[in-house]
Amino acid sequence: MQSIRSIFLVTAAIVIAGATLVFAASIGLALAGIASVVMLGSWISAKLQPTPVRAKVYARTGQPGQREPRVWNDGRGTIIDL
Repeated sequence: MQSIRSIFLVTAAIVIAGATLVFAASIGLALAGIASVVMLGSWISAKLQPTPVRAKVYARTGQPGQREPRVWNDGRGTIIDL
């Protein structure tokens, strides 16, 4: 009777350990999948951002000593350089 109880307890412990291992592995795979989706979304959103527009300097016209204000749009708003 003692031997049958020992076999039953060992079998139950092995089943519980196996179930725990499968559960932990599935949680690990789920976290890896979520992390890969987040990284892919971050990569795609970085690709879709507009490239900044650089300001161009043109030849100055007008009176010597006076600057003509430069106006340009860098994609985030209009910049006025007085």
